[in-house]
Amino acid sequence: MKINFKKYKFLSIMAEKKTTKKAAETKEVAAKKTTTRKTATVKAEKAVLAVNAENIGFKAGDVYQALAAAENALTVKEIAKAAKISEEETLLGLGWLFKEGKLQSNDDNKIALA
Repeated sequence: MKINFKKYKFLSIMAEKKTTKKAAETKEVAAKKTTTRKTATVKAEKAVLAVNAENIGFKAGDVYQALAAAENALTVKEIAKAAKISEEETLLGLGWLFKEGKLQSNDDNKIALA
């Protein structure tokens, strides 16, 4: 038995509402999935800094070489740029070198070799 939707207008309106509602729900689900993927990608891009004596020693060497090449006092950002390491790694290396007494600090927040 075939139903003539033109004859029963209320049936055709109900069918349209159901399909429109399903399409809207599908779009919402797709939007949620893409945002979840973007968030996961951003989290995966963050680098992990290994904090151990060997790694910090290497960073201290990088910092020392950058200061020796510059032959003058530099800020933390300048040292990080010259050594091509992150600011966090630079701070770890600076701590190592300060503890050994190889660095001196100026009033301008600049650091030079002792």
